[in-house]
Amino acid sequence: MPKRTIHTLDVDGRCVFIRVDFNVPIRDGVIGDDTRIRAALPTLIHALARGATLILGSHLGRPKGTVNPVLTLKPVAARLAELLGRPVVFATDAVGDAVTGAVSHAGPGGVVLLENLRFHPGEEANDPVFAETLAAPADCYVDDAFGAAHRAHASTVGIVNHVPEAAAGLLMAAELRHLSALLESPARPFIAVLGGAKVSGKLEVIENLLGRIDTLLIGGAMAYTFFSARGLPVGRSLVEAALIDATRAIERDAATRGVRLELPSDHIVAATLEVGVSHETLGVEDPAIGNRLGVDIGPATVARYAATLARARTIVWNGPMGVFEIDTFATGTVAIAEAVAGSAAASIVGGGDSVAAIGRAGVGDRITHISTGGGAMLDFLAGRRLPGVDALPDAAEGNC
Repeated sequence: MPKRTIHTLDVDGRCVFIRVDFNVPIRDGVIGDDTRIRAALPTLIHALARGATLILGSHLGRPKGTVNPVLTLKPVAARLAELLGRPVVFATDAVGDAVTGAVSHAGPGGVVLLENLRFHPGEEANDPVFAETLAAPADCYVDDAFGAAHRAHASTVGIVNHVPEAAAGLLMAAELRHLSALLESPARPFIAVLGGAKVSGKLEVIENLLGRIDTLLIGGAMAYTFFSARGLPVGRSLVEAALIDATRAIERDAATRGVRLELPSDHIVAATLEVGVSHETLGVEDPAIGNRLGVDIGPATVARYAATLARARTIVWNGPMGVFEIDTFATGTVAIAEAVAGSAAASIVGGGDSVAAIGRAGVGDRITHISTGGGAMLDFLAGRRLPGVDALPDAAEGNC
């Protein structure tokens, strides 16, 4: 059932705790990609336009319950202020006097960003006392952090028990709407593109999607476990030996269900994962791979996958086609990004490298929906429950 959204929540003149996902790359105090901050703006602007006072909570990285100055959200407060065109008061803690003082300083209709929630062990432990303390200054709660929805933490689950009203933000609602449509009513042909390092990270997703998709295109290092199961030469490429039987079962299941499962026919191979290393294109059956490893899909595979995507009416993509972090081996991933964008299909893309490829190709405006939560997206596609979503009231429930 759809969740209650901020559209039905009376935020006029109220203090609203909004769980956002500002887990962005920061190096030496400089934000490398502000996509997640921008994605939260519609919800923040909606609430501010109605005179709400905002308390924003987010995590950053994995400080494991201790204060780590490298993982402070202070640079995010500065960037958010620029994007909103108004002051953002930074609270030096997530609870206590620092929050009370920041809210007072911001004043009615102001914006406060709390320090990294994960500086407190109670956040990841979903500690009820910490959750109650987080909720104390707020009149109501909005969850707009889809990227954290698969975590049962204090700010995503526990806090809902300590506020009079709760709802999903506009970003959260959009994520759920687009992903639900994939599983419930996709236009056909429905094509899934899955890449990344390991089959283990996508196994449940594949199993859940096989009954819903028409074609599965596989790339990235995960392809080599499938190759090994077929007896093809893999050199030093990553192979999850414990999952070879599972990949065989996937291929059998796909055949039984009439799903086309396609693997690369050629690949780029290199001796090491280093910038500037020599590389070669080989067919996947060529034993000349020797002691090298696969680093990207080859041009024939790109052309074949692109032709398949051109016929799609629905596309979901998660995971790179190669070692995307090295420019030389990002060609296949960027080419798939261009093919997805060039299709007339409804397209949903998630996962850090896939989203980065969309950005590098400059085709973001031609993607139907770019998901802000790679892990949450995979859990959703695998058919798992998302605790942060389950904690929110359904649309018909009204107050929680």
